[in-house]
Amino acid sequence: MIAAAHVPVMLNEVVAALAPRDGATYVDATFGAGGYSKALLEAANCTVWGIDCDPLAVEFETRLAERYPGRLTVLTGRYGDMAELLAGVDVRQIDGMALDLGVSSMQLDDPARGFSFRVDGPLDMRMGEGERTAADVVNQMAERELADIIYRYGEERASRRIAKAIVELRRQTSITRTGQLAELIRSVVSRSKGGIDPATRTFQALRIYVNAELDELEKGLRAAELLLAPGGRLAVVSFHSLEDRTVKEFLRARAGAQTLTSRHLPALETANAKSTFRLLGRGVVKPGNAETSNNQRARSARLRAAERTAEPARDAA
Repeated sequence: MIAAAHVPVMLNEVVAALAPRDGATYVDATFGAGGYSKALLEAANCTVWGIDCDPLAVEFETRLAERYPGRLTVLTGRYGDMAELLAGVDVRQIDGMALDLGVSSMQLDDPARGFSFRVDGPLDMRMGEGERTAADVVNQMAERELADIIYRYGEERASRRIAKAIVELRRQTSITRTGQLAELIRSVVSRSKGGIDPATRTFQALRIYVNAELDELEKGLRAAELLLAPGGRLAVVSFHSLEDRTVKEFLRARAGAQTLTSRHLPALETANAKSTFRLLGRGVVKPGNAETSNNQRARSARLRAAERTAEPARDAA
């Protein structure tokens, strides 16, 4: 069964950054429900290749492909492997790529997927068909390693306290439900002044770890550099600081920007003649007030975009 419609975050800004044109080839690297793909297909007489590891994406592809015959195909796999996936269908170069990071609304809203602490469900969190679930992690991981995961990927200051509580509970019973884990975290961590649920950061950390999301992001960015033709554009929407920092550092490095820091002087940048990307706009783009009012998920969204130069990809060798 197809889930309720998913609203892509910063859709207009992403399409504007990619500037779709007739005859061009684009990749929607995190296809999901196909929102960005649909917008690109509507904006120009172009071809779109979607990539997604979630089997549910095939259902959305079928619906969209009927409306745009011969112009949309979704490949099953992880976007970090997009160079190999596209080579398998003889696509070696593309003109633009959209990358929407993190968990989608349709995954988050389905209790059976185990991403949300707001509705009880199995403690799963797998975006694709991986072997290790979040339940496996919390029930099998050593306390110190578990604390490190929660701190690193969730930026949770109470990581050691949470890990200790998890280990104490699992000595009595297995932790298999999202509600069970969320209540445990709430019992040892107070709600923040901003009203953020105490379970938020730990659930984020487990999801990122289970799906190796930051490793996947780094692979995906390198693949984009390899695939994009000169003048091709990359638009990346992220939702938390770890993702955004990874994108920012990659694009700045590839754009040849070296920041010289000083306590008393503004940052100075020097250009590298071998830059493989040119940054578009002045850094990060945030959603407008209207979108954040209508879509709570958009509030933390950040868009970074860049254009490919003619320099060879640094990982081409």
